[in-house]
Amino acid sequence: MSKAFVSERDDADDDDGEGQALPPLPAGSRNYITPAGYARLRHELRQLLDVERPQVVETVAWAASNGDRSENGDYLYGKKRLREIDRRIRFLGKRLDCAQVVDPSLQHGNDRVYFGATVRYAQADGSETEVTIVGIDEVDSAGGRISWVSPVARALLKSAVGDVVNLATPGGPRSLEVLRVSYPPPG
Repeated sequence: MSKAFVSERDDADDDDGEGQALPPLPAGSRNYITPAGYARLRHELRQLLDVERPQVVETVAWAASNGDRSENGDYLYGKKRLREIDRRIRFLGKRLDCAQVVDPSLQHGNDRVYFGATVRYAQADGSETEVTIVGIDEVDSAGGRISWVSPVARALLKSAVGDVVNLATPGGPRSLEVLRVSYPPPG
């Protein structure tokens, strides 16, 4: 079969960013994000556009000038990496375009749970957990950063210190008592 009819795309690849490390946005919702999270995404986009992509383009151009491209590893890998970078650039561009930056420090001193709050809560068994409610592009479960669309965050949102909220889980409902709510200081 002629090379003209062979797709360069892997079936696992997609252009919508679905296979990316970041989850898709819930339908009809905004992409709430903290200023630090927005800056991280913008930095990644700038790094891809200004550093990585030009380097890969240069490598691909050099490899293409070497002749036979069908068995040229630098060329084949470079083209694949270029597609990955371009897909990530499109994904980040879409996420940044629909991002709504919310500064949690504006809530400093508030005792209710809103986006950006760091919440300490106790479960019925006495264990305590501290989480920070952030945008879906900033999630780090090991670091205690959970998405505002997660079940725990949804249960905690709009509650205040001393409130007991119910969290629906596959194992049955759980009670969470809000012990402390804090926000980063302004500035």
